[in-house]
Amino acid sequence: MKEKIIAFFEDVVKEMKKVTWPKKEELRDSTVIVLVVCLIVAAFVYVIDQGVSFVLKAILS
Repeated sequence: MKEKIIAFFEDVVKEMKKVTWPKKEELRDSTVIVLVVCLIVAAFVYVIDQGVSFVLKAILS
């Protein structure tokens, strides 16, 4: 069992050496894109929610 655990962590180290990490600029640009998309989706959901609420209030009043 101990050998399997050691082999697992050795494999993890080998695989992590193969990873291509993004540069600082790429990471910043990707973060900005994610934040902008999140804001757009949040605004869309807010507008839909307000619209549905308005319609339901009009129907139930």
